[in-house]
Amino acid sequence: MTASVLLAGCDTDQVSLANNAKANQPVPPKLLAAMVEKDMDLQSPILVRLFKQEAELEVWKQTRNGQFALLKTYPICRWSGDLGPKVREGDRQAPEGFYSINPSQMNPQSAYYLSFNTGYPNAFDKALGRTGSQLMVHGDCSSRGCYAMTDEQIAEIYSLGRESFFGGQKAFQLQAYPFRMTPVNMARHRNNPNMPFWKMIKEGYDHFEVTRQEPKVDFCEKKYVFDATRAPDAKRDPVFDASAKCPAYVIPEDVVAAVRGKQARDEAEYAKLVAKGTPVARMNTGIDGGMNKIFAAKIPEGSTGLSEGAEGTTLQMLAMAKAPGTIPGHVNPPKPNLDAVASAPAPQEEPVVAVSAPATSTRVATAQPAEKPQEKSGGFFSNLGRKMGMGSSETTATTPPPQATASVAPATTTPTTAASRLKAAVTRFVPGHDKSKEAAKSAATVAAKPAEPAKPDTRLAQTRPTLKPSVSDGAGEATQIMGAAPVVSSNSFESRFGAVK
Repeated sequence: MTASVLLAGCDTDQVSLANNAKANQPVPPKLLAAMVEKDMDLQSPILVRLFKQEAELEVWKQTRNGQFALLKTYPICRWSGDLGPKVREGDRQAPEGFYSINPSQMNPQSAYYLSFNTGYPNAFDKALGRTGSQLMVHGDCSSRGCYAMTDEQIAEIYSLGRESFFGGQKAFQLQAYPFRMTPVNMARHRNNPNMPFWKMIKEGYDHFEVTRQEPKVDFCEKKYVFDATRAPDAKRDPVFDASAKCPAYVIPEDVVAAVRGKQARDEAEYAKLVAKGTPVARMNTGIDGGMNKIFAAKIPEGSTGLSEGAEGTTLQMLAMAKAPGTIPGHVNPPKPNLDAVASAPAPQEEPVVAVSAPATSTRVATAQPAEKPQEKSGGFFSNLGRKMGMGSSETTATTPPPQATASVAPATTTPTTAASRLKAAVTRFVPGHDKSKEAAKSAATVAAKPAEPAKPDTRLAQTRPTLKPSVSDGAGEATQIMGAAPVVSSNSFESRFGAVK
């Protein structure tokens, strides 16, 4: 039984709230100091918000005046799927919506250090026939439909939840969003098919924004209802059923007025953004999830995927920054889902004849008499490089083999295959993929097989350290991931042929 629990990953069963050293780690001193500064009690209620696009998890805590205030924002190490709600078992989607976390959902014996169950599917999900189970927020920075943090981060978040339960909170609310529900984000994603659902959960987002109180969540007629109360003439509280007709209810007038005012401002700003032509976000359905920029900066060939970094901040700028926890050596940055891409329709912008364009322009640009003797009289290493296919794009284009010209013309009539679609998709989606280098490679290199996706980690939980230092106390600073390849210069052998590996 113990072995099955350790191997289950996201599917581990909850045992109890705090029955081992990991689950009993104290709240870090820096967080305690922040609570004092913000007039919070250690055991006051908490609320958690998640944002996929920003790859951030927020922990809010109730202050002594009864309202919630932001205690700390944690960068999310990895989440999987796409922007949008989870629909069915196995779709790798991390859920979106409003969920309730009670003590029975806390898992101190998770195979991913510590975890808690999001509670998906809720009554709304079930009313729509959505399936899936054991969707977690956990450690280990590895996700198959979960929100994955580092071990140090989940230890901190777990301790905050534990203390709120000890203080009497029966359940804390988890709000999961595709992005911060701002006018600019709504404008950028206005053509997304999930927009009706996002507008519905934005109602709850707005309720929290204007009241700083946990919104009461109910479901009826297969929709969310927020802060519903008994009608003035009703004798009892309304009874909600996610699949049934909505009962008579009212929303407090002060809440209605505040929410209506915020929504009017948001809609006016949204209309201005659309009118001035705010670009629509590109649909990247082939990319599997995202990760916060601080983690992507520390992984060789790292990418934020469907998440986004702050404006003006590059991964190079963050490479030497402090990591919020230990990044395991097996973590994989977001990459295209090759199985989904291979079965997708061929992209329209994939004419094979376009491959000849870089070579043609390069031949004209490098057709100088001074270059010819240099090609023939290169040193030992340059000759060796040409034999291995490492000649510069100029050299390769200046002396093209006769077969290269002959093979380009008939390529326009070659039927599109799954392999060609896969190659084109990888070219479009893989971050950092250099198309100019791809055009300079020989026909044999173009036909090379894509690398197989990394296999999921199946190591047992006991192979990881039992306890992790607190993130708030300065642990987890690392500039090199254990087992990762060293960073090499952009013109080196390793970087030129990293994609082939």
